[in-house]
Amino acid sequence: MLQPIAVDLKSLSDALADAQSIAIGFTQAIKNLEKNPEKKLEKNPDKEEKPEYNFPSHLKLIEKLEETFEIDLRDELAFFAATGKAGEIFEIPVSSNQFVADRILLIGLGDESNSAIRQAGAALGRKGRGKAVTIASLCVSDEQQLKAFAISVQLGAYIWTQKTGPTQEIPLFLFHTDSPVVINDASTIASAISRTRDLIHTPSNIKTPLWLADEAVKIAADSGLEVKVLAGKELAEFGGLRAVGNSSPKPGPRFVQISYHPKGKKKSAGILPHVVIVGKGITFDTGGVSLKRPYEFMTAMKSDMAGSAAALGAISALPYFQPQVQVTVLMMLAENALSGTSQRPSDVITHYGGKTVEVLDTDAEGRLVLADGLAFADINLNPDYLIDIATLTGAATLGLGRQHAAMYTRDEKVAKSFSEAGERSGDRVWHMPLVDDYKQALESPIADLSHITSKKHFSAGSVTAALFLEHFAGDRTWIHFDIAGVARSESDSGENPKGGTGFGVRLLIEWLTSLS
Repeated sequence: MLQPIAVDLKSLSDALADAQSIAIGFTQAIKNLEKNPEKKLEKNPDKEEKPEYNFPSHLKLIEKLEETFEIDLRDELAFFAATGKAGEIFEIPVSSNQFVADRILLIGLGDESNSAIRQAGAALGRKGRGKAVTIASLCVSDEQQLKAFAISVQLGAYIWTQKTGPTQEIPLFLFHTDSPVVINDASTIASAISRTRDLIHTPSNIKTPLWLADEAVKIAADSGLEVKVLAGKELAEFGGLRAVGNSSPKPGPRFVQISYHPKGKKKSAGILPHVVIVGKGITFDTGGVSLKRPYEFMTAMKSDMAGSAAALGAISALPYFQPQVQVTVLMMLAENALSGTSQRPSDVITHYGGKTVEVLDTDAEGRLVLADGLAFADINLNPDYLIDIATLTGAATLGLGRQHAAMYTRDEKVAKSFSEAGERSGDRVWHMPLVDDYKQALESPIADLSHITSKKHFSAGSVTAALFLEHFAGDRTWIHFDIAGVARSESDSGENPKGGTGFGVRLLIEWLTSLS
């Protein structure tokens, strides 16, 4: 895992003394008649309105830097015709015997919203990515914005590679704050996301269900979490997990259960809220007998375990934050392969808890493994909140694009709390409807349910997938996240590298810590 290191310092002078570059955030405001209506009659048509540039943080120090380096930053910005758009960067060479720094990076902060601050942070991270440079930031001072900015800096600088050769260089970013915990929090969250991305990017010839289970055990041990793994005959009741995972019998599917309890609290149920998170963990998805076409659709399928990876990444950070809530993560790990032991369209399987399901499309395998996990949690773990997270349907991507995950729940209050957590964290979600009229689409003449719409005139694939999963959640407060559109980026831009994004880690950490 390669990531930049965030360091909090006691004074800005320490940061500037060590830095090779100094990053300064700026905004732009155009003076116009709407803001100055009283000047309407005085306007000179031959005189252009000039943009006004502002430096929202550490202004006195910035003025001192201008004096030391004998530079007028506003003039420089005017020369570049800077717009102030979030993430816009201009590089100014400087020289002074008082500082190591040989350049100033001017970074647009947009409208200074949390979204714009994250874009600016990602741009700064990308500026240092893959370089052994030290950059001191004078971009943000507000604590909540600094946390978001520092996380995005590290995400923008993220690299994953299996190339041989020299070790990848890592940048060092320096931040000043009177509350070092802000940077520690940011580093913990960014590390959890980076760890999640590492798992997603690992190719599937390495990342078997056994390998991923072993990685979960290592991460749990490093984080001080309880963990157990089920395999083979221990999975006899998990009909969905076996139906999918036995298509690749060596090593076969795995069920991983990871538990977090706050320090000093008893583990008995009822004392604290209990949240169970079920993650889809398909380590590669060929589609099985219902083989994916065209074949190019298959190349990204090493990321089909992003739900389990996000759940693992989130719970790995909880011992640091110590939220007053019990959390259990269930990772449903399998490979959906094409082989002589693959399930077939028309098979009927029996899920954990006894429900029978007619399989009509083996490429709709994610809901089969999740159904087992949800039923297991409902029957054995008595959760107050039952969550599942999965790269489940292309329909979610068609409906919402790649900026929001689809969220399904019948609890409006919980939906609101997750929407707010998504806006704060940057992992945004959109509350989708569970349309009861569509339930008939899942009727089967030979089993309790069909796992996909057997009636061809129905669409709304993300909705009907959620309705299927709801059958296995009992009467729990259940929330389903379809992250098919947001778990993977098709381009290397902003906070995200091309490939796994680690979506869901920030969202889950933010929401779980808000329950305390």
